[in-house]
Amino acid sequence: MFGLGPWEIAIILLIVLVLFGAKRIPEVARGLGKGIREFKSATSEISRELTVEDRPQYRPPAQQNPPGYVPPQKQESAESATQPESSR
Repeated sequence: MFGLGPWEIAIILLIVLVLFGAKRIPEVARGLGKGIREFKSATSEISRELTVEDRPQYRPPAQQNPPGYVPPQKQESAESATQPESSR
């Protein structure tokens, strides 16, 4: 229904060249590219936030000790073990 042929594209480019001038076209293209990049990064950031919120939070399973498990006792350092009680 709506398609642009090569002649229509050439006419549009010629009109853009006349309106903006040869020096201004690279600036306009640079600004347009920067705007498109910002738009893409914003949409990807929003989609990333939505997928993170949709995912259930990972919780590691609680560590269970086997029956009869006795936790190891803290050992005193070698220096304090060799010193007598009165000098501590």
